[in-house]
Amino acid sequence: MTATPLRFLERLPLLWDRRAIAYGVAVALSIAACAIRIGVDHLLPPGFPFLTFFPAVIISSFLLGRGPGSAAALLCGVLAWYYFIAPRQGFTLGVDTAVALLFYAAVAAVDIALVHWMQQANHRLRDERERNADLALRSGLLADRTEVLFRELQHRVSNNLQMIGAVLALQKRGIADPAAALALDNAATKITLIGRIQRQLYDTSGSLIALDQFLHQLTADVIEAGGNPGIVHSVSAPPGVMLPPDALIPVALIMAEAIANAIEHGLVGRDHGSIRVDLVQTTTGLQLCVTDDGAGLPEGFDTRGSTSLGLKIATTLARQLGGSFDVRSAEPVGAQSVLTIPHSPAGQPPTP
Repeated sequence: MTATPLRFLERLPLLWDRRAIAYGVAVALSIAACAIRIGVDHLLPPGFPFLTFFPAVIISSFLLGRGPGSAAALLCGVLAWYYFIAPRQGFTLGVDTAVALLFYAAVAAVDIALVHWMQQANHRLRDERERNADLALRSGLLADRTEVLFRELQHRVSNNLQMIGAVLALQKRGIADPAAALALDNAATKITLIGRIQRQLYDTSGSLIALDQFLHQLTADVIEAGGNPGIVHSVSAPPGVMLPPDALIPVALIMAEAIANAIEHGLVGRDHGSIRVDLVQTTTGLQLCVTDDGAGLPEGFDTRGSTSLGLKIATTLARQLGGSFDVRSAEPVGAQSVLTIPHSPAGQPPTP
């Protein structure tokens, strides 16, 4: 259990581990109440034998507990009977005396019971608060540990993916077939890219990812991987557009393919150029456009008839999202890749 400061009421009854002293204090309070009653007896009208004894009983119960309070009630009753109920200094038991004593006993019992129940309630509240504090501490430690393990897992997954990409790139060097080498090169590039963006996609809360920040980082990563520092880029995306992590993987691959195509085909042979990424919200969903100012598309180009493995993968991933992917000519020059994702019933593009 965690140590928490105890409030005074929660520490009651006092002297719990020294009951003899507690009972002695209760007796002293009863005697003090009797002395005070004797001292003010001449000031009081007849008929108030228990006036100073009730406070002694309540204080004893409140500070020392049910046992000392009961002892104080018994002693106070005897003292009041002996000194202040006629005939005084005796234990004559008449009807009036019996009624008075029964009344005193009932009131004292109710007072002791109420004080005892209040203390029990305070103890339960204290125990519950300590349990909650301990649970919160354990939960916080568990959450921190989970966060560390999750981050470590993400780090290792990302490193493993990048390692696979590096192995594929090395394997490509030993392949003489240009088509096979190109396929390995494309696979290595895509796996390396997934490894680079892996840490951005997931967190322990499973929260949605803001597309504006993600697109800025993704575009910069792909252009950097392209190895042409003369290419500049810009990203236009409204804030607050969110996607679940599972939908971002295909979106990232499609956008990476579109940017890579712009670098490898539209801007090939040039030491400078520009790529613009635009995210637009429509009434039916989202539209992501990658536009370059390069050489444009060849005559008669059709995305559906293209033999490019990258374009086929992008088209397939777009269908998994319930959308479409197309490449068309841009105005006045260049080419434009367009990914369209419809809204799901919940207001977000569906996960694949």
